[in-house]
Amino acid sequence: MKRHAMDLSLFVTVVLLLVIGVMMVFSSSFYVAMSQWENKYYFFYKDLKFAIAGLVIMIVVAMVPYRIYKKFAPALLVGSLVLLGVVLTPAGTSINGAQRWLYIGPISIMPSEVAKICAIIFTAHSLTNNRNMLKKFTVGILPYLLMAGLYFGLIIMQPNLSTAITLVLIIMIMVFVAGARMDQLFGLAILGAGAFTAFAFSAEYRKARVLAFMDPFQYADGAGWQVIQSLYALGSGGLFGVGIGQSIQNKLYIPEPQNDFIFATVGEEFGFVGCVLVILLFFVLIYRGVKIAVKAPDLFGSLIATGIVAMISIQVIFNIAVATSSMPVTGIPLPFISFGGNSVLILMGCMGILLNISQYTLTD
Repeated sequence: MKRHAMDLSLFVTVVLLLVIGVMMVFSSSFYVAMSQWENKYYFFYKDLKFAIAGLVIMIVVAMVPYRIYKKFAPALLVGSLVLLGVVLTPAGTSINGAQRWLYIGPISIMPSEVAKICAIIFTAHSLTNNRNMLKKFTVGILPYLLMAGLYFGLIIMQPNLSTAITLVLIIMIMVFVAGARMDQLFGLAILGAGAFTAFAFSAEYRKARVLAFMDPFQYADGAGWQVIQSLYALGSGGLFGVGIGQSIQNKLYIPEPQNDFIFATVGEEFGFVGCVLVILLFFVLIYRGVKIAVKAPDLFGSLIATGIVAMISIQVIFNIAVATSSMPVTGIPLPFISFGGNSVLILMGCMGILLNISQYTLTD
């Protein structure tokens, strides 16, 4: 099939988000870095390295024909499940009560991040081969439901509820796009909502987050602290913000402000206008991704693009919803902007896959 230029709009949008991310990580972290590490550039230098490495990964992956992933789909599924199992053993590293990391020398691997793209590739490959079976629940939807449940179980044991939910939603969205029956998926959605509600109250820390979401100021000294500080930051930013580096709330009020609550710093320093700009950039990225999925030359490419776009969309919605107190607190990063090596590198690799698919789209 004829190959043409990659989607330039997508490429530029990703680079802009990455640049904003590096800038915001430095702005939100220099006070914390100085306090904890006596080096205000501690997080900035790390994030800059991740960003540069991510750009290289994106460009290299963009040159690899996406159809090659079909050959490795089963191995990627098994490999990701093995990593998720190993991280729960003594080989895994626990930080702040969460066992989510594997260390190989100085290199850290977060299996739950790796699992997302592995699940997307395998699901796309499997659905391509079994699309005609989707109308039958037992042989069509049930196998993917069981796979999603296995991923969910392994990730929730870390524990990491937000990533577990994200991965399940990605798989189910791909199944829907591939042609599953709406009535069956709707029934599953109702059951899933009920199960999630029960699960949210099954542990004290999760229950506290839900109660704090309902009335954060009643739990201002505990579970509601982060959300309240985030709201203060967003509110004090006004229309145009207080200026870069001038945030008050990220100076030891919001815990680790360079991570899950970085959107609060965006709002405080750049105001409503800055928040809208970031959201518009994500909208452009998602729109270009959907267009690539629609115009992909085959179902495999379309479903991979669908999974990647779903992953980014879910994470953006969850992160901003948490920062604005529109949903209970979950530890999920803002794509390309929050600090985190595994997240940035995996996302940039995913963007490389999208850019490669865009080179084979039928028409523009």
